[in-house]
Amino acid sequence: MAVAGGVLRMETPGEGHIVDLTEGVRRIVATTGVDRGLVCVAASGSTVAVTTMEYETGGVHDLQALLDRLIPPGADYEHNRLNHDSNAHAHLRAAVIGPSVTVPLVDGSLALGTWQQIVLIDFDDRPRTRVVTVQIVS
Repeated sequence: MAVAGGVLRMETPGEGHIVDLTEGVRRIVATTGVDRGLVCVAASGSTVAVTTMEYETGGVHDLQALLDRLIPPGADYEHNRLNHDSNAHAHLRAAVIGPSVTVPLVDGSLALGTWQQIVLIDFDDRPRTRVVTVQIVS
């Protein structure tokens, strides 16, 4: 078993901003020369998540609206009260979606559906530098 990979870094504005990572992940995979295995894409931080979705304007809007209804930013959260903070919703959203996805690598290509992209979602209520680790296990 071998492990290869790389890192993606980006500045994000927070507030539920969604970034398409797919091409960046593909570039890292291409540099490794690996053609079969598993690609793990993992974000560092407790207010950020990685998932897959159809990354288009309507889908982005609908996901952000859904999360606003389920875990509203202005609700009364113990985390905010105890820590004199304002981003409890960001921690909860990140915990629900999760920090990583794993995608099979088949013949050098990510095994994604036609309309499926790998995305990072920054839930924090302030800008952040986000780091995403991409590891290929073959």
